[in-house]
Amino acid sequence: MNDQSTTETITLAAIGDLHVNDDSHNRYRALFEEMAEKADVVALCGDLTNFGKASEAEILAEDMRHCTVPIVGVLGNHDYECGQPEKVVEILHQAGMKVLDEQAAMIEGVGFAGVKGFIGGFGRGELGAFGEEAIKVFVDESRNEARKLENALRSLRTERVVAITHYSPIPETVEGEPPEIFPFLGSSRLANAIDRFDNVKVALHGHAHRGAFKGATPRGVPVYNCAQFVVQAEAGKPYALFEV
Repeated sequence: MNDQSTTETITLAAIGDLHVNDDSHNRYRALFEEMAEKADVVALCGDLTNFGKASEAEILAEDMRHCTVPIVGVLGNHDYECGQPEKVVEILHQAGMKVLDEQAAMIEGVGFAGVKGFIGGFGRGELGAFGEEAIKVFVDESRNEARKLENALRSLRTERVVAITHYSPIPETVEGEPPEIFPFLGSSRLANAIDRFDNVKVALHGHAHRGAFKGATPRGVPVYNCAQFVVQAEAGKPYALFEV
């Protein structure tokens, strides 16, 4: 991508884990209107639907159409449950959302790169590709998600970049969840990808409903858990606001 940097700060509203189901008609319409009033861009951090059904995506799309600012974001594991994530992406794209995965986006001089991410664990506890073939396939999926994120970040030639994932890149923002499930909430491979680039100013994720709000990658990039349940407890509203 060409360098389209500007020095003007933008306000970003971020939320994850909407979990829209077939009974969620109009649940988030007012929220999208409110975020559009408060921010220049809205970021969605995955688990947008509850089961990845087309009907759920259509309900969310109707509410998203009331957002008057650009929307970017990623899918979460719930959005894959019915085995039709491409259909979910198509519906949300038609409603105006830029679903990040293979391609990054540039909005008002700020770059956005994102992937769903995957599980695998953190630090010394990260699962390696050794032993059974099933383990190697599992680890390859985790590596592939991190590779996609790294490639998308590399494509951005701007001084300010936001990384968006569903799974966490660090253990600090999943603290509060049972320690036994930490390896299923994210992977350090995502943090490794983020830390390769000096222009990443903030990383956002969801997934860990009972996690902590703020942490940092090993290089010091701020990481925020934007699952709406975490943000509600932290800020008194289901979305977080950031200046980028």
